Amino acid sequence: MFDAAKVKNECVAWIRRFFEENGKDCNAVVGISGGKDSSIVAALCVEALGKDRVIGVLMPCGEQHDIDMAKLLVNTLGIRHYIVNIKDAVDGVINSIPFELQAQSRINLPPRIRMATLYAVSQSNNGRVANTCNLSEDWVGYSTRYGDAAGDFSPCSNLTVAEMKQIGRLLGLPDVLVDKVPIDGLCGKTDEDNLGFTYAELDRYIREGVIEDEEKKQRIDAMHRRNLFKLQLMPAFQPEFD
Repeated sequence: MFDAAKVKNECVAWIRRFFEENGKDCNAVVGISGGKDSSIVAALCVEALGKDRVIGVLMPCGEQHDIDMAKLLVNTLGIRHYIVNIKDAVDGVINSIPFELQAQSRINLPPRIRMATLYAVSQSNNGRVANTCNLSEDWVGYSTRYGDAAGDFSPCSNLTVAEMKQIGRLLGLPDVLVDKVPIDGLCGKTDEDNLGFTYAELDRYIREGVIEDEEKKQRIDAMHRRNLFKLQLMPAFQPEFD
């Protein structure tokens, strides 16, 4: 049984301890997408540190159809925020590379530029960058290495989507943010359409080891194995000295 109130309170206490030990007077810097994860992480940071120590950064790439959701979040929480449109930066990199980028490179470039932007804002505002990933997405590699998978502290990377939603409701966030269907913003498909299974199926498999559809089980297992490297430290050669 998941005790959302207990976990929420423990997470808030953990964030406070992190800042006590890693930047007593620092601010939490959160990339705000308008989705549930960044909304919940920002709200947790507000409860832990107070709204004056949380900075939201909205980073559309040109036109963002759901930018109003990101604005709703920062206005609901009452936090300081900046809007940084990354389109010129993305186009600048693409246009400067002397060959045609593969599709996956183009997909991963904006998240990596967003993370570079977050660190620029953070370093100039005495900040620590929040990672906004959850366990379900991390489990199957649904994040960009050195993009949204990066950060200085990660409040929710051990919580499933279902658990995140329970905490979001406890935090008093608008239902439209907690229950917003995640869309990749690239091809117009939902995350679940791209994954080939629902988050409910994935969450149950992660927590209970139960999944009825063998084909989906194999798909999840394969994605988990293939993407484990994203969750591990960079391999480093260790020389041996006599």
